[in-house]
Amino acid sequence: MNPTVRSLVIPVSDLDAAKAIYSALLGAPHTDQPYYVGYNVDGFEIALNPGDASGGPVAFADVDDLDRARSTLLAAGATERDAPRQVAPGARVCVLVDADGNPIGLRGQ
Repeated sequence: MNPTVRSLVIPVSDLDAAKAIYSALLGAPHTDQPYYVGYNVDGFEIALNPGDASGGPVAFADVDDLDRARSTLLAAGATERDAPRQVAPGARVCVLVDADGNPIGLRGQ
């Protein structure tokens, strides 16, 4: 496994309020949709995701094989928070948690 962390997804309960704050900090978003607001910060993606904000931000590691990486982490003691799901053509994500409940995001095929 050779993961690269390239994105941070921040769950927000009020997308417009969060967008005002993050736009003041990061500039105009490259994607501004009701389901996703994305900022490119020197090649690093910072995204606002409307919904339940109780889980906190998730850093996503890009992996070549999502299923293999997921299985490896589950075998090492991680547990599943969000099952794998398709988010774009050729891209799936899932979120696991470590023993302390910290989220570990995986993004791959």
